Amino acid sequence: MNASAFVMVHLSYFRMGIAGCALISGLVLNGLTAWWLLRMVSRNAPPLYREYRYWAIGTATLIVLLTAAGGGYLTYLGLGNPQHLPDPLSVIVATFMLGLPFAVSVAARRMAGLGGIIPVDEPSAKVEHRPRSVRTRT
Repeated sequence: MNASAFVMVHLSYFRMGIAGCALISGLVLNGLTAWWLLRMVSRNAPPLYREYRYWAIGTATLIVLLTAAGGGYLTYLGLGNPQHLPDPLSVIVATFMLGLPFAVSVAARRMAGLGGIIPVDEPSAKVEHRPRSVRTRT
């Protein structure tokens, strides 16, 4: 049996499954990004973070939940018409949901002065190696 024909016959079930996977993917990717961002803020601005910790965690949680739920719902809507697959809405939503954590990470790294996407260790100061003095018995 052709796999694509099987998917098209059972599209309503696959539609719910793919939307669920989009929801879980959004929760994981955006959640990890939010956790990293909160950790970075706690290291770079400890007094500010201590004062507004609950607000920051609550706001980050709300943003993660809303973006993940929106991505899952829009994916579900995009897979509604079997005559027009892949639907442009699904493609745009998937691209946005995958690009959002990367964009937030890059922007946060730039704001913190950390540079690009991949962290690079700064070269350590050069240490001069002097030969050990040789002891001679006299």
